[in-house]
Amino acid sequence: MSPSANEAIPAKATRPRFAVVGNPENRRVTLFGEAVRAAGLSGPRIVSWEEVLRSGGADFAVDEIVRIDSPGENTAVDRLLRGTEDPTRVEGSARWYAHFMTAVRSLRGGIRLDDPDELAVLFDKRRCHAVLAAAGVPVPPSPTSGPAGAAGAAVRGWRDVRALMREHRMQRLFIKPAHGSSASGVLAVEASGTGRIRATTSVELTPDGRLFNSLKVRRYEREPDIAAIVDALAPDGLHLERWLPKASQQGRAADLRVVVVDGRATHAVVRTSTSPLTNLHLGGSRGDLDAARQAVEAAGARWSEALAVCERAAACFPNTLCVGVDLLPAVGWRRFAVGEVNAFGDLLPRLTGLPGSGAEGRDTYAAQVAAVLRRPPSAPHTDVSHTDVPHTRQAGPHLQHRTGNTHASA
Repeated sequence: MSPSANEAIPAKATRPRFAVVGNPENRRVTLFGEAVRAAGLSGPRIVSWEEVLRSGGADFAVDEIVRIDSPGENTAVDRLLRGTEDPTRVEGSARWYAHFMTAVRSLRGGIRLDDPDELAVLFDKRRCHAVLAAAGVPVPPSPTSGPAGAAGAAVRGWRDVRALMREHRMQRLFIKPAHGSSASGVLAVEASGTGRIRATTSVELTPDGRLFNSLKVRRYEREPDIAAIVDALAPDGLHLERWLPKASQQGRAADLRVVVVDGRATHAVVRTSTSPLTNLHLGGSRGDLDAARQAVEAAGARWSEALAVCERAAACFPNTLCVGVDLLPAVGWRRFAVGEVNAFGDLLPRLTGLPGSGAEGRDTYAAQVAAVLRRPPSAPHTDVSHTDVPHTRQAGPHLQHRTGNTHASA
């Protein structure tokens, strides 16, 4: 499935043409389109995920710069990806992943801002964790890190979780669906010295055993309930991570979402919460970024070092223009770990760039458009399909030509 080395952008091409694969009604697509037009270009051609999924692919001109956007927040698309009629159901993430990657690989032609092989890693928490760890990026310890069925321990249900907790002496841990996003299906589990178990999660467990996403964060105190949730999620694949105690801001647990564009940390927001889940849609609040920076420096560390951790994480995905890095500050604000790297982690409306980032005055989408316009597309490169550790970034992501019909299953 390697691109043709003979394909290149025509010499007479002048004004870049963008295309977006996304859900046309989604604000992500709208915001990116606004950024393209603000740069003085024609609005991007929109190719809907529903069209891609129903038709078995899409074709792009050799000079179209193609952005792959999130397929989320669309009931019809979710039904096609997960095979369920109810978009609030938690189960089905493995099927979602398989169908999503097949759809990504069915896109033909164009110059890509998102690499399919890297997307396959980004949407598997076990593989992503292994890539980061191999690159020396600080991450929470995990017994499930690695390709499923290979280096990582298999988790077939709650009994396996309990065994791994004992083996690795994890009294507190996060249980995450391997292919989940937006904290869907995530459980923050705590075990007391007496053996009692408590889990904090947004999952609603119904009396008949079904799981639903909820905007309400709840706690389960009965181990049979926690076991029922984990057992229902396990067939889709689970990833376990040690729960690292995080720094706080005004008495609330704090972490950061840092957007990295073209190798540079350009935007950051502090997220705080009274629960272990800091996601803003689950009741988390934006914290004080200046206060976080001051806390880092007061602890004897450098703010630039914290941002550099995020850039090192992004460097593991050299052919993807933009990622959102979840940065976990340890208690005291002196040390940091990377919780996750998100392919679609740039939805931070109205947030402008960090001082000195080169994105001052620009939102995350305008920063990406500017990065593309200042970097001429590179010569096509040769793909190495299904690799677990992408190549090291050298000077930012390469814009890639994609050719051929690549219906490989993930």
